[in-house]
Amino acid sequence: MEVPTMIPPVPLPRTLLKPRLSTLATAEKPSLNEPPPEQEKPQEENHPEDDPFAEEEEEAEKSIDVTISSVEKVEKMAEEEKKTAEEEEEAAKERAARRQLMAVQELVQSERNYLRMLQLTTVTIRSNLQKLQPPLANLDAIFQFVEDVMDVSSRLLSLLDQKDLRPGEPLFLEALCDSFLSLSSDIEAAYKEYLANYNRVTVVENSYKQKEALWDQIIKVIKTSAPEVNASSLSFFLVMPVQRIARYPLLLQTIQKHTESLHPAYALLEQTAHTSVAINCRINEYKRFREVADKYKKSETLSIMDKINRLNSRSIAKKTARIGQFIKHETGMVPKLVDEEFDALEGFFYVLEHGILQLLDNVELYLQHLQTFSNCKTEEFDLDMDGEKVPICYKEITNGLRQWILPVFEERMRTLIHKPLCALRDLLVGPRNLIRKRLHKLLDYEVIEAKPSPSYDEQAVANTYRTMNTLLLNELPKFNDSALQLIWRMLGTFSCLHKDLASDLEQLFQSFAQQLPHSSLDASAFWEWAETAVLEGARSLDALGQSVEETLLGPASQPLNSSSQQRLRMLTDKHGSDKIYQVLSAVVGGRDLDLTLAKGELVALISQADTRGDRRRWLVDAGGRRGYAPASRLIRYHQAEERSPPSPHLSLPQNASSFRRHSYTTGSPCATATAALGQPCFQVCAAYGFTARGNHEVSVAVGEPVRVLEPHDKRGNREWSLVEVRDRQRGYVPSNYLAVAPVASTLAARHPSC
Repeated sequence: MEVPTMIPPVPLPRTLLKPRLSTLATAEKPSLNEPPPEQEKPQEENHPEDDPFAEEEEEAEKSIDVTISSVEKVEKMAEEEKKTAEEEEEAAKERAARRQLMAVQELVQSERNYLRMLQLTTVTIRSNLQKLQPPLANLDAIFQFVEDVMDVSSRLLSLLDQKDLRPGEPLFLEALCDSFLSLSSDIEAAYKEYLANYNRVTVVENSYKQKEALWDQIIKVIKTSAPEVNASSLSFFLVMPVQRIARYPLLLQTIQKHTESLHPAYALLEQTAHTSVAINCRINEYKRFREVADKYKKSETLSIMDKINRLNSRSIAKKTARIGQFIKHETGMVPKLVDEEFDALEGFFYVLEHGILQLLDNVELYLQHLQTFSNCKTEEFDLDMDGEKVPICYKEITNGLRQWILPVFEERMRTLIHKPLCALRDLLVGPRNLIRKRLHKLLDYEVIEAKPSPSYDEQAVANTYRTMNTLLLNELPKFNDSALQLIWRMLGTFSCLHKDLASDLEQLFQSFAQQLPHSSLDASAFWEWAETAVLEGARSLDALGQSVEETLLGPASQPLNSSSQQRLRMLTDKHGSDKIYQVLSAVVGGRDLDLTLAKGELVALISQADTRGDRRRWLVDAGGRRGYAPASRLIRYHQAEERSPPSPHLSLPQNASSFRRHSYTTGSPCATATAALGQPCFQVCAAYGFTARGNHEVSVAVGEPVRVLEPHDKRGNREWSLVEVRDRQRGYVPSNYLAVAPVASTLAARHPSC
């Protein structure tokens, strides 16, 4: 509505007073029903003809009245508009508060429904699926990390319930934000592992779907367990955590949108919303890292044909570029990108890997020896000592040891030491493959960085390297620390197991202590006796071992065929007779440059150690082929002279001054061989010098007299003889190294029996 324009007042004579607007505005207006008040009649009538300003004055008064009424209308309209605005503002505040309350109620109520569905999934559906026959494969992998998600959700609701507040109360919003912020780290830890494992959940579920009968049983279990939910697959329930973590920022931002900035909890609500967004970003980044790690940490076992089928122009070009970059690094043409932090982590990882594998080998060898000891049941042998107390006590103690103590100890060793070590060894494969792939990607990255404008695919390769490098820098220290702590704990467990074993053995022996002969001795005397007994037993055992070694490990020589004789001549001409060795038992090469040799085969020694200085592997020449062979399988070959076999009786040589192959008689008590009465005496001596190579052999010098104890070894091989030399030393020497020589007159005079 337009306001009428005020008419300018007409100038009046000085005797005429101008009415005041305030007075006119506040004056009471006459009612329409009341008659106008009577006006005093002027003493003198002023006629229009007589007063020229009367009409102008009336018009001015009318204009003033119109203006006053217009102002009143404007003020009234302004008041109405202000009142309307205030009402609209109040209505908007009420709507915002109502929407805020609805959003808060939706967050809390949806959290309760979400937790209820997870409990239904993990308790009811999972237990019913476990009853299916045959059991479902990888069922536990589907529900992995669900318990952690349920735990943080139940803790969030528990914190809200402890406040004893309702969503409509002013302090509830502050309590909600405090609860969420206090559990933010736990929420992130639980959900990031679940989301990283969700791809595996879908893979397992798809494997179930491929078996129609099995999938029908699973659907039937789901329908029976949750009839109120129209679910047609397991992913209906298992995708809920994926959706829930992404819904937290939306709900919190909705609450923040409908909350006034002057609200006491507005700043805390804003921080909570930003925290939820940051949690989702970190979870997505972690999931991306895990996908890269899962892609490259797998170890594939491919055949040669599979590798050939994977070759194409792109892969060949990529590998060629890597090899070229590696050669440039090694030759110094291009500087190598050095990351000292990663190099330190990599070096510590390899040291840790070596220690784990070494510890695992030692534990397996320990368990093998323990099993061997348990299987050797000496107490079951009948030693004709039934009436003695000591053997009876020993038998009882040994039975208790083998039946109860050692089986329990072995089972605990396998459960607490061996199985964790095997699992830790398997876990080393992933980081090792990632480190190797990181080196390959580093070579690609250096080539790409040298280009001025890389392509989209090359940028993706560079991003993959950055992701792998960041992943290893973040996760490899955690793996190293966890593996090291696990090793220390296993070593402590190993010590505790042996402490328990000693305690069980002490308890077992105490029950038989009074029946043993030395139980009455004091501690010092007992330990002195025990030490003496152990040392004597060790010496006896050592002597027995040497005797067995001499018996079982006697020298043996294999007969030569025509081809072996030809090889012998060739090797002798090339390397000399002192370098010729014969293979004791068959050798099968299992490493690079190892030879496969048959029993009795001749070889020539080139070097008594390999390139690494290992003296257990000798470099030999097998008649054209050169390689390594175990030193324990080789024995020096002594060429026998082609003569008739020796006679069991000594015969007189045609030329007494010449040496001849000896013959043996075992009846002579001295070191000489006697002939018939009236014939000269002869003795056996060494025609060639021989150096012993083991405990079963004995060294002799040229011309040294010997006493022949046995003209053959323990296997009946007559090419070796058991002799006795100076200082009553006994051992084997080659039979063809011995000869019969006449005894000097002085020697015959010393031995009248000759």
